[in-house]
Amino acid sequence: MQKTTATIASLMLCVGPGFALADERTKGEEPGFEHIFDGKSLDGWEEMPSVKQKAWSVQDGIIVGEGDKGRGYLVYSKDKDLADFELKFLYRFPGKGNSGVNIRARVDKTGRRKFEGYHADIGNVGIGGKVLGAWDFHTPGRREHRCFRGDSLVIDKDDKPTITPLKNAVTVKDIKKGGWNELHVIAKGNSFQFFLNGKPSAQFVEHLPEAKRLLSGMIQLQLHDPGMIVHYKDIRLKVLK
Repeated sequence: MQKTTATIASLMLCVGPGFALADERTKGEEPGFEHIFDGKSLDGWEEMPSVKQKAWSVQDGIIVGEGDKGRGYLVYSKDKDLADFELKFLYRFPGKGNSGVNIRARVDKTGRRKFEGYHADIGNVGIGGKVLGAWDFHTPGRREHRCFRGDSLVIDKDDKPTITPLKNAVTVKDIKKGGWNELHVIAKGNSFQFFLNGKPSAQFVEHLPEAKRLLSGMIQLQLHDPGMIVHYKDIRLKVLK
């Protein structure tokens, strides 16, 4: 018993806060998921656009984005052409902020934005339903439909939207102000789901021709506003075949 206790204590000393023991937990509970943040460095990640004063860093096992150092994205660089996948991570806003994750993102050739993509919007509690737990369509050249927190959106082949309420959707009371919250995105074919703390937040299905859809691309964590700080950790990816 003493030896086992000593071994556990030794392991605790070797891990970064809030990271490494989650590796062992998720291996058993979440088959197919891989940690894509090592808890120590930004290996496998790339800042876009690159700025002189790096806006993203790792502190105490946590990815920290600082808005005063630059607005942009932290991109998962090991695979920039992901199509179908599940993504999970924990996020926290120490104060106010607007962030989120772009999926199937790519360079916007129109020049209207730096990138286009489907965007799962998150922000500090109190920022509003249009941002906190909502989908945003950063896709120049097509309609940017409403898909706020609690919305289920179906886009037909003619780009006509139908919105219905999501059952048992997440509410502001389900989201921890200033604390850690878990985001879960599922992208599969033309169907996209977004969950916060285990509850559905927003989802959409699109039946547009493939030429108007985003079929694959990058995963990008967003840093939106000057003065904001956002934290990320325990980032897990499961590629769907």
